[in-house]
This record gives sequence, structure tokens and C-alpha cells, in this order.
Amino acid sequence: MSDDATAIDLRSRWSVLTQFPASVVGFSQRALDATAFFLADAADGLGPFLVIDLTTRRGWNSADAGAALAVMLLATVATQTFTGAWIDRTRFKRRAIAVAALTVGIATVALYFASSKPLVYALQTFVGAAVTVFPPALAAISLGLVGRTRLAWRAGRNEACFHAGNVTAAALAACSSHLLGPIGMFVSVAAMAVVSSVAALLIPEREIDHRLARGADGGGEQPTIVPIRRLLEDRRIWWFVAAAVLFHFANAAMLPLVGQKVGHKAADFAPTLMAACIIVAQITMVPVAMLAGRFANFGRKSVFLVAFAVLPVRGLLYTLTDSSLLLIANQVLDGIGAGIFGVVALLMMADYTRGTGRFNFAQAVVATSIGVGAAASNYVSGRIVDSAGFDAGFAFLAAVAVIALLVFALRVPESLQETAEAT
Repeated sequence: MSDDATAIDLRSRWSVLTQFPASVVGFSQRALDATAFFLADAADGLGPFLVIDLTTRRGWNSADAGAALAVMLLATVATQTFTGAWIDRTRFKRRAIAVAALTVGIATVALYFASSKPLVYALQTFVGAAVTVFPPALAAISLGLVGRTRLAWRAGRNEACFHAGNVTAAALAACSSHLLGPIGMFVSVAAMAVVSSVAALLIPEREIDHRLARGADGGGEQPTIVPIRRLLEDRRIWWFVAAAVLFHFANAAMLPLVGQKVGHKAADFAPTLMAACIIVAQITMVPVAMLAGRFANFGRKSVFLVAFAVLPVRGLLYTLTDSSLLLIANQVLDGIGAGIFGVVALLMMADYTRGTGRFNFAQAVVATSIGVGAAASNYVSGRIVDSAGFDAGFAFLAAVAVIALLVFALRVPESLQETAEAT
């Protein structure tokens, strides 16, 4: 490429970074903002709040309460890939989000009144299956609304809204629990689920290009839909999956281990310190996600390398201090890594699956693999900590993070150049 052509290309990408005309930031984008914001609470169900309720109000033991979370995770892993494939095919993406959000809301309220363990497990299964709709449907609608040129901006905006929603949801849960008692956190999740359902239905259907939303824009009058077998033969995707799994294997157990480490030093303040860790990370993710969405137009891989690079540093820093304040401050690195990952992973998969019609299926494959890696992370690191202590656990996770960095840097190709050439 000549110097003039390179300059023109850079100016084009910079204009994408800086110019957001009214046609882009219009009603449909505001509705999508609201959907992403309010889905933040519904996307994970009650999570650890359910464990607190089960062990305190109902007197369950830790194993049974943990099983309730495990059931939800298993349902998510089991259905995620099938949901992604279905989102590719259906034109009812807005309704899918609305129905799934209402399912989470109803199931959440029912969990408060559930009187038996089988019923709690059944409701958690419904929640686990329902939440698999949100990531692929939100990504598909985003691509269908703004197109490939502005997808990076939209993906960053989605993540920023989502993380801002997480912070708001945590504050809302605390306030509602204070005002209403134990049922408050159940009500807050259900309320945000209902609002997200309404917001999704407000997105104008006529503005969504469903062919583009599934990545079937390979040229020609007919949508390009490749066989799944052909997609699974793409080595770029498998190297990307390998790097993503290693990233989450290294990342998933870090925060739980921090909570345990703090709990050993100051048990009375452990819940408060854990909440502070989560809030610091989530607040950091908001601007990071927006910046990642903007600068990803200059190169997906270079931005993503930042996320991979900060992870081993974060793991090693955990071994150097027992100070609660420094452990909390280290969560800024978590916010940087997670904020970038949530944006750029989607963009690279959209690039790799361009013209296949399998964008959302591929996303689901990645998400399923990541879920398995995260589950393995907690188990393996827990065994290491039991036998050799917290520092050994963090050092092990940091070593895995270095391997993830090397795999991504050496084996995962840049995707933006291929997309730009095809445009």
C-alpha cells in the first residue's frame, strides 16, 4: 500500500472515531443504550446474592448453595452454542431479548418464594438458559443497526453502558435491600429485567439489517451462509478461542482468590472490600470500553494486546502485597483487561466471520469455551492455594496469563486488515 493510500485509510478510520452524526446517535441507538444498560443486572441473574440469601435466610449449607450457581452455569454452557445458532437464523432478535429478560425477572422473583431445593435448581436452569440470548442478540442487533464501519464504536458503547449498568445495579440492590429487606435484591433484578425488555422492543425493527446482523454480507443478492463444518475449519478462529480460553483461565479465579485472601486478614470487612474491588473494576471498564471501541479502528490486535499484557502484571502484583487498599487499586488492571476484551473479542469475531452468516454461532462457541476455561480456573487454582498458599495460586495464574499473551501475539492474526480489504 502506498503512503498516500495509507494516509487516506488512516484519515478514514479517524473520521469513524470522531464523527457521530445524528443518524447514528438517534432514537434506535438510545434504545440500544438503554437495553445494554438495564440488561447488566439481568445478564447474570442473582449471582452471589443468591448464595447469600440461601445460606443466611434459608439456612442452606455452602455446598447446596454453590450447587444452585453451578446449575445455572451448566445450563448456560449447555445451551449457549445452540442459542447463538438460533440468533443467526431468527428475525425476532428484539423479542428474543424481551422474552429472555422477562423470564429472568419472573424466575428471580419466584426464587425468593421457592420452598424446595429442586424448585430453586429448576428456576436457576431457566435463568441459565435465558441469559445466553443476551450477548449474541445484542451484538447482532448492533451490527444490523450500524454496519461494520461503526461496529467498533457501537461495541464500545454497549460495553460502557453494560458496565455502568452493573455499578447502578449494585447500588440499587443495596438500597432496595435496605428499604425492603431480603426481597429487595430480588425485586431490583426483576425491575431492571422488565425495563430492559421494554427498551429492546423500542428499537425500531425496520432499521435492523438481519442479513448483516448474522454476518451474511459476503456479496451477491442472496445471503452467504457457509456450512458450520467450514467455519470450524478456520484456524484463525481456533487460535483465537485458545487465546481467549487461556485468558479467562488466568483471569477468572483472580478476584475470588483476592476475596479469600482479604477474608483471611480481615474477615469482618471482607464483603465490603470485595464490593469495593468489583466497583473499582466496573467503573474502570466504562471509559476503557469506549476507548477500546474507538482505537480498535486502527488495529484490533494492538488494542487487544494491552488486555493480554496487563493480566500477568495483575497476577504478580497480588503476590507482592497484603494491603487491602493496594489489592483494591489493582482492580484497575482488571477493568482495563475486561473492558478491552468485551469490545475487541466481538469485533475480531465479526471480522473473521464476515460473509459466513455464522457470526452469532461463532460468538457462542467462544463464550462456551470461555465458560469452561473459567470453571477450570477456579477449580485448579483452588487446589493450588490449598496446597501451596495464595502467592503460589496467583503466580500460577500469572504464568498462564503469559502463555495466553504469547499465543495471542504469535498465533492470532490481525482481523481488521482483511475486513478493510474486503470493504
